[in-house]
Amino acid sequence: MAKFDEAEHYEYHLKTETFVTLASIPGFVSAKILKRTLAEGVEFLIVTVWESIEVIKRFAGENIDVAVVPEKVRDMMISFDEKAAHYEVVT
Repeated sequence: MAKFDEAEHYEYHLKTETFVTLASIPGFVSAKILKRTLAEGVEFLIVTVWESIEVIKRFAGENIDVAVVPEKVRDMMISFDEKAAHYEVVT
């Protein structure tokens, strides 16, 4: 969850740094930003689509269950997920 005064900075970071990096990885398909404003801050859900788990490892490393959250992003947050969840796209 981003601090209110950091939410726009976080979106900018995602669009200009994170998504640019992801786009350079062969096998990356797409990314979406979902957000909602709550009483305590702005909650974000980042959904990425990849061709395979092996491709995710190119970005996240061998332990794909650990969320990739750079230090400068951590400073923008009230809280964040330490773990990433992975799902299979069926439709």
